[in-house]
Amino acid sequence: MNRMNDISLVTKAAVFHDKKAFDALVRKYQSSVRRFFLNHTLGDIQLSDDLAQDTFVKAYMHITSFRGMAGFSTWLMKIAYNVFYDYTRQHRLTTDLDATAAALQLTHRSDDGLKIDLYRALALLRDEERTCITLQLMDGLSIDRITQITDMPAGTVKSHLARGKQRLADYLKKNGYDR
Repeated sequence: MNRMNDISLVTKAAVFHDKKAFDALVRKYQSSVRRFFLNHTLGDIQLSDDLAQDTFVKAYMHITSFRGMAGFSTWLMKIAYNVFYDYTRQHRLTTDLDATAAALQLTHRSDDGLKIDLYRALALLRDEERTCITLQLMDGLSIDRITQITDMPAGTVKSHLARGKQRLADYLKKNGYDR
């Protein structure tokens, strides 16, 4: 039923240029899109909001390309994934400088310790590992959905998950989380 409602809203937005229908889609999915970006930007709220806005602008501009082969949420998350990687390609300095900047940024946050440690651990992961980890563990997506969003083969997703989980576990154990 939920998928049918999405298809109805997409149809109204695409065919009739119904902005209220698209607004309903934005309201429905903005939290998950923002969470995706918060995890990838290691808690940078302003950047996450900017990237989420870019995602919804692109989704609106290309709404007629939605074919319904996957759910609207999968299509939207694929756009979010591409927006994030376009952003990182445009703003990448070097891995070492980015990691240092992220670590410095985290030390100035007033968030609780576990959240800081989790973002620090995520900062140590390669981009692909972080994507797979956050989509599965934080957003609760299946491997099949992750493959649809990222265009990675299932075996590659599983490898990124295994390596990423091991790196997270190692970091957290070294920092006193030994459960």
